[in-house]
Amino acid sequence: MKSDHQLRQEVMDELAWDPAVDDNRIGVEVSDGIVTLAGHLSSYAEKYAAQRAVERIGGVRGVAVELDVRLPGSSERLDSEIAASARNALEWNTVLPKEGIQIKVEDGWITLSGEVEFAYQRLAAEQSLRNLFGLIGISNQLKVEAKAAPKDIKTGIEAALQRRAHLQTKSLRVQVDNKTVTLSGKVGSLAERHEACKAALHTPGVEQVIDEIIVG
Repeated sequence: MKSDHQLRQEVMDELAWDPAVDDNRIGVEVSDGIVTLAGHLSSYAEKYAAQRAVERIGGVRGVAVELDVRLPGSSERLDSEIAASARNALEWNTVLPKEGIQIKVEDGWITLSGEVEFAYQRLAAEQSLRNLFGLIGISNQLKVEAKAAPKDIKTGIEAALQRRAHLQTKSLRVQVDNKTVTLSGKVGSLAERHEACKAALHTPGVEQVIDEIIVG
């Protein structure tokens, strides 16, 4: 098992390696395998990239993101301009429905509401907006409306996990309560944890995934 000191150094090295991140503006602390990132960044895209960089490190048990976005003067945009760009981004994403998603922008913060058919579409809508110029943050309030029996959901997720040979599937457990899926068990990295959650989110009928997977 990696020590907190070793994890901290690896996280800092990964942040320095990632060209999407200005590592000089990010402070890193590690306690019991939990990484805390703090600082001020110039874009929401950079904030997300920093989080994903940490999740690539083996042995990290969790990430606390205390980064805030402070746009330079040249990056500030009117909420109406951000809303227009967000609408275009959603309409150009072929996996999203043409109707059913509403956008609200307030002080550079986008709120998504409405309904989609699959949980992966809920994530895809958010992903479409992360690199928008002038964005401060995203609140994803989209709901998933799809009919599927809990038994079918459980079977579908377990089958999807089995197809991913790089996952430690034998140690993962799937519990379904209505449209909410709880994943538990143990994997070797945050990347594996992310992949397991992704498999669940792509299963028809899933509205929410509760991640109780332990990394170690």
